[in-house]
Amino acid sequence: MLSCAVFLDRDGTINEDPGYLGEPSNVKLFPGAAKALANLKSKLDCKLIVISNQSGIARGVITKQMVENVNEKINELLLAEQTSIDAFYYCPYHPDYNSEEECECRKPSPKLIFKAAKDFQIDLAKSYFVGDTSSDVICGFNAGLKTVLVKTGYGMESISILQKQNKIPTFVAENLEQACKFIIKDFSGEN
Repeated sequence: MLSCAVFLDRDGTINEDPGYLGEPSNVKLFPGAAKALANLKSKLDCKLIVISNQSGIARGVITKQMVENVNEKINELLLAEQTSIDAFYYCPYHPDYNSEEECECRKPSPKLIFKAAKDFQIDLAKSYFVGDTSSDVICGFNAGLKTVLVKTGYGMESISILQKQNKIPTFVAENLEQACKFIIKDFSGEN
């Protein structure tokens, strides 16, 4: 049976975004994020999958190992609420440094969502994308998902960008906590 998933951007959505996060000791989850994700996962029995652009690798600012270490730290912090991200997918490329073909995994391309959906047998029609940038929301649209824009990170700037492109998210949330509450209600048909 296919399962549902909530795809999430990482920096600016789950945790604070200091820019090219490479030090696990600098990981700071947003208040309430861990509890909200634990609640979401238990209520919907869904997969939590991070889809992120990590162009700092292509830029030479951070390494793949640093990204992996930060991902591990996020799951370590989430364990405090007995939850975790099921998988982290990221695109290490950037058009200024890599070929067009390599950059096919960069959001707003839905390529990594499709890969995760295949890896985990996910029903995209029952799934969501939560992020703080226009590329997150458009990535969700491109994969046929319901989308939630959070106002944390770059969320406030992204609202006007999305309006100009006529790409209106399913819901705009103050933060990840509110996004998770919306998804739980929406999934059960309460909205």
